[in-house]
Amino acid sequence: MTEPFTVAIDGPAASGKGTISRAVAERFGLAHLDTGLLYRAVGAKMLLGVDPIEAAQNLMAEDLKAPDLRGAAAADAASKVAVIPELRAALVDFQRAFARRAGGAVLDGRDIGTVICPEAEVKLFVTASPEVRAHRRYLELIAKGEETTEDAVLADVVARDARDRERATAPLRAAADAVFLDTSHMDIDSAIAAAARAVEAKRSERG
Repeated sequence: MTEPFTVAIDGPAASGKGTISRAVAERFGLAHLDTGLLYRAVGAKMLLGVDPIEAAQNLMAEDLKAPDLRGAAAADAASKVAVIPELRAALVDFQRAFARRAGGAVLDGRDIGTVICPEAEVKLFVTASPEVRAHRRYLELIAKGEETTEDAVLADVVARDARDRERATAPLRAAADAVFLDTSHMDIDSAIAAAARAVEAKRSERG
């Protein structure tokens, strides 16, 4: 496939959308962009004293390879800077250009199917209960050697959900035509298989 084919995967933190997105991209030979990394990179720069809007306007591809972008501090900073309309606007063109690249692409984030790529050929909304997502994130953090409690992680998940859903610009919500995928009681292989079926169905429609 050489023409653009965009798969938009949205959902809250720790729903499994990142793992699913990477697996779908690999299975179908598509490029992958974790758009949350854009906001984490900007958030990380803000923690270093850089104005977040300026950081977004000057974001470089190599910034997405910075260490600690997967850490709790960068994640929290990302959620805070993501509410700034001017900052989000600065990152839109980067994401849209990536989405329509030749050969197709998978983008995962919070507003891909609703704002960034409303015309995406496939839209998925991956979710899970806050408790399940907090448990997953807790295990990830403990594995990285970070000290925390599951209650603290759940409180952070709930707070991030509220910020993401209630922000004025591009709030987290499912596109009207998105396929829902609740991973609360699914193992990762089952979730990937379900997502792949949705993508394959759309590819088949296109011939």
